[in-house]
Amino acid sequence: MKKIFEEINIGPLTLKNRLVRSATWEGMATEDGHMTEPLFKTYEQLVKGGVGLIITGYSYVLEEEHPNPNMMGIYDDAFVDEYKPLTSMVHDHGGKIVMQIVYGGSCTTRSAEGRVIWSPSGVTDLATGVTPTEMTRENIRTVVQAFGDAAVRAKSAGFDGVQFHGAHGYLLSQFMTPYYNRRTDEYGGSLENRARIFLEVYDEVRSRVGEGYPVMIKINGEDYIDGGVTLADSMQLTKMLDERGIDAIEVSGGVASAGKNIPPRPKINSPEKEAYHIANAAQIAKEIEVPVMVVVGGRTPDVIEKSLNESEIACFSLARPLVSEPDLPNRWLSGDKAKARCISCNGCLSQIEGEPWCVLDRRGEQRS
Repeated sequence: MKKIFEEINIGPLTLKNRLVRSATWEGMATEDGHMTEPLFKTYEQLVKGGVGLIITGYSYVLEEEHPNPNMMGIYDDAFVDEYKPLTSMVHDHGGKIVMQIVYGGSCTTRSAEGRVIWSPSGVTDLATGVTPTEMTRENIRTVVQAFGDAAVRAKSAGFDGVQFHGAHGYLLSQFMTPYYNRRTDEYGGSLENRARIFLEVYDEVRSRVGEGYPVMIKINGEDYIDGGVTLADSMQLTKMLDERGIDAIEVSGGVASAGKNIPPRPKINSPEKEAYHIANAAQIAKEIEVPVMVVVGGRTPDVIEKSLNESEIACFSLARPLVSEPDLPNRWLSGDKAKARCISCNGCLSQIEGEPWCVLDRRGEQRS
């Protein structure tokens, strides 16, 4: 009988439990991506709350790209010393922290005016309406190298690993998606070609950080749009990455235009609506050796533990529940297994300066 609150090895990392804080949009960094006291305290609350692994909100790898406001940056060596107090604090509290790195592309909420935004084929983004610029091979090489540079900086800053973001309609995700990738060169057409940039990013990162440093990826099990990535596509991609030696694969799903299947699904108000990526993640986990994490939609420990024991999935990722209750893991560990306070309203996606992150806290509501 596998348990949520038992140690689990992810590559060379030993986590104290199977709960992962999945990357989410905090919007608390400075305008140019630097650390702030509220952001530092957010991570302090998370590690004190008992989660086994923290994956940061994404950090963008090229300064000029900067997909969404007030997200962390890792585009310059100046960030290395700045992040050391963060990683030291997490380690002092017995936690582990991995930096997520990204090139956003046309999936951006910042104005595109005056910016060159790259994509596989220059196709207008269904969600944002941004029409990007088709990448040259030189542009692709620039992005691949930027991921490697970012990973080296993260390692130097004391992060326990890196996760590159290949999901949710950001640039790497678009390369896998036939709707957005209409290229006729070696980066388009067949699945092997559409997956090429993933393998190049992995190889670049691995060659720069070495064999003993954890390298992870977040992918979509499915895009849930016409012309999108299918589960069969994702299973082939994960097999390629598994053979390459990646340390963990986190399975999510959906892009911003995917209707009811958008990444942060609303109205998770019953056990039947939890665990919405479990089926895809379980299929993937059955076919590969590398540990699989899943963005679970979990609100109750019983649903998570049931999924743990009915599949080969190693870890379960939470985001919004830990916005509302950073100490949720400790609460469940103590024996209080009441469902998470989070009501899946997505209000936390709209940070208000000076206001609590969770809408329930803004209203002064307490957990029942």
